[in-house]
Amino acid sequence: MIELWPAIDLIDQQSVRLTEGKYESKEVMSRTAEEAIAFYNQFEQVARIHIVDLMGALHQKPAEKDFITKLMQTSKVPIEIGGGIRSEESIQYYLENGASYIIVGTRGLKDLPWLKEMTLKYPGKIYLGLDAMKDQVAVNGWTETEERTIYDIAKETATYDLGGIIYTDISKDGKMSGPNIELTARLVELSPHPITASGGIRSLQDMKELEAVGVKAAIVGKAANTSEFWEGINR
Repeated sequence: MIELWPAIDLIDQQSVRLTEGKYESKEVMSRTAEEAIAFYNQFEQVARIHIVDLMGALHQKPAEKDFITKLMQTSKVPIEIGGGIRSEESIQYYLENGASYIIVGTRGLKDLPWLKEMTLKYPGKIYLGLDAMKDQVAVNGWTETEERTIYDIAKETATYDLGGIIYTDISKDGKMSGPNIELTARLVELSPHPITASGGIRSLQDMKELEAVGVKAAIVGKAANTSEFWEGINR
């Protein structure tokens, strides 16, 4: 069964959601980050919780370390951390303080030898955050795009000991309009790594459609803050 990874995106210790990754679109969620952790821990299908330091991603270094450390200590399910992680020091810090997995985005995409080295040192613990505007790779908190595509990255990282690849279609993110099934399916075909889908997921039906094309897990953000999404999910 496809795994459910609800997301908590942080700005100044607040749980927020952005639309298409635009910081000016910030919307504060009704549950605090602490309340969200407690809520998500109730459900059997929640295999882990996905926490992103949004200001860390923007400013290229962790901004919420202490707060995230406190959050991790309150969760019974595994936590993965992303946002501004560009050094082995940051990776070590989070792993030593309760994180089960680490998401590396910009540094890993721009410095593939470093990414490979980190996957050798921490096999299965590093996930590549592959964020894109449809298939065009985006970096630095989604503020810049590159010429490379998600398919180029899939081929270049095929031999790395990654835990998996998290593909976010920025054009879908925060809109609850459904995920990009087609591009995610192509990524599943191209990469030997487990693919996690992110962006636009609004319902269990969306998750079933992703599962049908071979997706390993689904990250759910804005929809996870609605009561409707959780109807029919076992506690």
